[in-house]
Amino acid sequence: MNSVTPDFEVPTDLSISIVIPVRNGGENFRQCLASVADFVPAATEVIIVVDGGTDDSWRWAEQSGAKVIKLSATGGPARARNIGAQSANGDILFFMDADVTLHPDTLSQIALVFRHQPELAALIGSYDDSPGADNFLSQYKNLFHHYTHQTASQEASTFWGACGAIRRDVFLSIGGFDEAYQYPSIEDIELGYRLKKAGYRIELHKMVQVKHLKRWEVRSLLRAEFFFRALPWTELIWRDRQFVNDLNLKVSSRISLLLTYGGIAALMAAVLWNGAIGLAAACALALLLLNAPVYQFFQRQRGTWFALKTIPWHWLYFLYSGLAFAVGTVRYHVLLKHKVDNPSLSQSLK
Repeated sequence: MNSVTPDFEVPTDLSISIVIPVRNGGENFRQCLASVADFVPAATEVIIVVDGGTDDSWRWAEQSGAKVIKLSATGGPARARNIGAQSANGDILFFMDADVTLHPDTLSQIALVFRHQPELAALIGSYDDSPGADNFLSQYKNLFHHYTHQTASQEASTFWGACGAIRRDVFLSIGGFDEAYQYPSIEDIELGYRLKKAGYRIELHKMVQVKHLKRWEVRSLLRAEFFFRALPWTELIWRDRQFVNDLNLKVSSRISLLLTYGGIAALMAAVLWNGAIGLAAACALALLLLNAPVYQFFQRQRGTWFALKTIPWHWLYFLYSGLAFAVGTVRYHVLLKHKVDNPSLSQSLK
């Protein structure tokens, strides 16, 4: 399926199967396929699972020369990845999203890590620092994701479906992704929690990178962040009691959340007590100082004006994350209480 011969070598002692779920992938998927054609050796197995949809993604997939599995009804990326994995032959399964593109060395980096670390079960990579969509919100969100991974611990506590690799025998033994997640959500994080609980090691390798092409708008970002990520992640945290100090759950983020709500409470109290304005200002200053490394990163990447524009969005992130945690906590414990009396609800917490 390759139009260009890669100018690097992928170790041949471990075979890799690439699994890509897609539904209405559009132009981003075409760019994804182009990167696969450019940077994946011809002998590498590429499996594309077309999860329903109404566009020509299935046709583009077939034209690429990959193995294509076309599903008649949409079941979600978790199910699509599982189906692709079950038909794969490689020692390593590399999951990538249909809206990312590979770097020239992405695959070789993955192969080298697994070759030199036979005890490693899985690894995750990172978005690069040059997102595909050029609008402010897309640049902010994807750069923030890059920063989060680049400053995180190498010893990872979750998996990542956009750029994640796992030994096939481990993936099958653990039961794959939880198909109860029928939309793009936290099915990869949930898999990572199960892997860690079973005693497997996951590492974050920051040099394994892909480019994210997704264009974020206000509505799509808030909808995905709140309903498809923060809420189900909160319930997963309570289910597994995984309050780890990593990625989006770092102690600094938790303190920032408290400062955000403390500042809002102070502003509300200022209606009755003028001195509360000073308290609100103190919370804002503390937020700026605590998150200075984030804003300095944005300044280095895109300049001072860009960095200044990220601040309200970053504080809004703490605001809706805190709200989602509160709602998710209540929802989890209410569902858990009803599950005791009604076992049919148990699947809602998985």
